[in-house]
This record gives sequence, structure tokens and C-alpha cells, in this order.
Amino acid sequence: MRHGYHIHLVCEMRDEWREGQGMEAEGQPRQDVVVVGAGVAGLVAAWDLHRAGHRVLVLEARERVGGRLLNDELPDGTPIDVGGQWVGPGQNQVRALLDELGLTTFPTHAEGRHIAELGGRRSLYRGRIPRLSPLVLADIAQGQLRLERAARGVPPEAAWQAARAGLLDGQTFGTWIRRNLYTKGGRAFMRLVTQAVFSAEPEDLSALWACFYVAAAGGLDALINTEGGAQEERITGGAQGIALRLAERLADRVRLGHPVETVDWNGEGVSVTTAGGRRFRAHRVILATPPPLTAGIRFRPGLPADRAQLLQRMPMGRVIKVNVVYDTPFWRARGLSGQANSDRRPLGTVYDNTPPGGSPGVLVGFFEGRHADAAARLGEAGRRRAVLADLAGYFGPEAEEPVACIERDWAAEEYSRGGYGAFTTPLALTRFGAALRAPVGPLHWAGTETATRWAGYIDGAVESGHRAARETAAALDAAP
Repeated sequence: MRHGYHIHLVCEMRDEWREGQGMEAEGQPRQDVVVVGAGVAGLVAAWDLHRAGHRVLVLEARERVGGRLLNDELPDGTPIDVGGQWVGPGQNQVRALLDELGLTTFPTHAEGRHIAELGGRRSLYRGRIPRLSPLVLADIAQGQLRLERAARGVPPEAAWQAARAGLLDGQTFGTWIRRNLYTKGGRAFMRLVTQAVFSAEPEDLSALWACFYVAAAGGLDALINTEGGAQEERITGGAQGIALRLAERLADRVRLGHPVETVDWNGEGVSVTTAGGRRFRAHRVILATPPPLTAGIRFRPGLPADRAQLLQRMPMGRVIKVNVVYDTPFWRARGLSGQANSDRRPLGTVYDNTPPGGSPGVLVGFFEGRHADAAARLGEAGRRRAVLADLAGYFGPEAEEPVACIERDWAAEEYSRGGYGAFTTPLALTRFGAALRAPVGPLHWAGTETATRWAGYIDGAVESGHRAARETAAALDAAP
């Protein structure tokens, strides 16, 4: 389907939903389940429950579905992802969902030479390994080996139970890097990886969370590679199509523009109140919102202390994603793939994001972690200058003449407050990790951060939605 059709359809659905929202809770049928959040996790949970015959209602704060998945448009009307976008090998949950929804993928362009600027050295290379000094390459290799060895000892379903959990969780990933890599170039590489994967600095997150993340993906290569890794393919028509098609199927069971403010719960069920005072009653509720936003909901009675403390220790990363549009993908004619990484440029990671038809040319770059902090303070014009300066440094002066720049600052999104996902600070997992997925009375938790495979990715969101639906259905079936 064309992107414009999706937008038109969602607007129609929104208007239809609003027409029937005048009733207060007392005049509405009690739902089996209210799902808070119409991102992928919440919509998957709702669709599973609906298909199982349960009465379900989804409440979404935004005027759209998709959460951290969002399509925008290039100047010619072609859809372009400004949020999450990639799928890769081993991400079986999202691939099965794409098949069910009739969505297809196409390969991320990776043909040609990649650009790497690491440790003060620029190299052009093919394949996985940039041309660095033998000492730096050896350091990166042994550092990766140590990280993956540590990750193999971390069970993704209960990272806090790992034999070395206390040692890993008691230090930041930055400390771990300093203790386990020995060259300036090796440490710079691992910092760049941290920014690209977590949109955070190594000092921000627990080393145990980093090991959990690697374990959940099946290795560091799976996280950082294009071919054979998490960036291998893109979704035709944009990743938001997943949420749009699920919402089409759920129809009037999704309510847009309904930010949840209060959840009252007890042994009898829940009452969910949105801004404006509308209340919705249900037997159970699934919270499928980012942890910092969940922490902003008022629960009566309050959440158990462990769950509340965990939410306080799960901040979001910070990323500004910029799609830069050109008449043609000029870098391909020069034998370049469009993929570039640098440990000295604020725009540290770049990919070819050209549509499958081959035009217009699009380079997508990311300000991540501390670079996003600084870029956000520059203003739109300043960011554009910074982006074009870095792209020209990578690809030459032609990069300074774009047709358009399309940016999205996810920390500025009221109902995201960051990306790509949340992570835990030191000592959070070992002290409170058992509360990550455990239901609290009639309250259940979904979201990619709660996944045991591919946490932080679309695949993890799908997994978490299926799990939350199973838990909730089992609880409903067991009720007297």
C-alpha cells in the first residue's frame, strides 16, 4: 500500500473512534484487558487477545500508532523511516509477524567500500573488518572475545542470576571497557559500538545490561553487522506499517489521543483514567509504554517498591536521526556503500537509506549519546550544518548539496522521551531485575526492554507482546 493511503486510513479510523468516546466508564462494557500503548508490543498483545476471544481496548496517548516506529515522506512522497527500521537474521518473531501482515523486506544497500575513521586513521574497506593497525585490531578482537564470553554466562531471561552478575552489575560498561581493552583505538571502537547500539555512553549503563543485550542478540556481530546482522534488511513501505496494519485489524478497539494518567487496581480489576477524566474498566491491564513513561503514571495503590525502584533506574538513550536526501545516491558511483563510522565525528554512524527503487539517494545518520545532547542544543539550522559537514567529510563536497533533510529528535517526543530503548544503570538488575516482567496483581508489562531475545529491537517488542498476552489470557482463564 502507498504511505499516503495509510495516513488517510488512520485519520479516518481516528475520527470514527472519537465519535463513540462520549460515554464514561459506567456506561461502557467492562473490558477483559486494557492495553496502554499502541506501539508494536501493545498492538501485538491486543491482537493476540482479540483473536483468542477476549474483549480488549488499546489506549494510545499519541494521535497515531507505532510508538518508536514512524514513517515520514521524502519530497517525492516515498515513505522513509524516521524511527526504528531494521530487521535481521534470527529475528524470527518479527519476521513471522511481517509474513502474517503481508509485509515484505528488502536488503540494506551494503555493496561497495565502507568508511571507517577510528583511532585517528581513515580507511576504506569491504566486509566486516576495517583496515586498522594490527595492534588495535588484535585489541578489538580480544575485547570482543571477552565480552561474548561474559555474555554467554548471562541468562537473558534472568540476567540477575548470572554467576558474575554482582561483579558486572557493580560497574558501568565504561569501566569494563577500560579494564578489558588496552589501546586507544580499541576503546574508541567499543565506545562507538555502545553509542550505536544503545544511543548512550558506556558510562551510562551497567556492564551486566550490556552483556544481557549481547546475549539476547546471540553475539556482538549480530548487533553491529549489516550483512548477517541486525541491519541486514528494511521493511518495504516503512516499519510503521506493522503498527498500521495491526491497528486496521483492531479497528475501533484502538483509541488515539488517550494519554493514561491513573491506574486504580485491586483484586477485583482495574480502572484506567485518561487525561480529560475518561475512565475505562477492565479485569486486567497491560502496560506497553517505555519505562520512564510508565513511571509517570499514577498507580493507586502505588507499585511495589522493587518495581518502582526499577523504573527509576531505566532511562532512555538519546538519539537524533537524520535522513539527508539527494537527487541520486552519488556515493555508489564512487564505489562506496554509504556506510560510514567515526569515533571523532558527532554523526558517528551513517547508512545508505535509499528506497528500493534506487532514487532519490538517501543517507541516514545518527547523533547518539553525548553527541545527541550537543546536537539538540544547536537548533535546527546548526544541526543541519553539522550533519552536512560530517557527510562531506565522509563522502566529499557533493554531500553538502542535499534536496532535503528530515530529522527526528526522539528525546523531544513527549511519549517516547528517547530511543532506541531503555537500559539499566549499575546495580539495578541485581537489586530489582526480578520485577522486570513479573505481573503485579492485574498489571502486566510489555515492551522491547522486557524481551529475552533481541531486547531493544522490533523483534523484542513482538516477543514481549506475545508473552504479555499469554500471561494475561492465562490469568483470565484461571479467574473464577
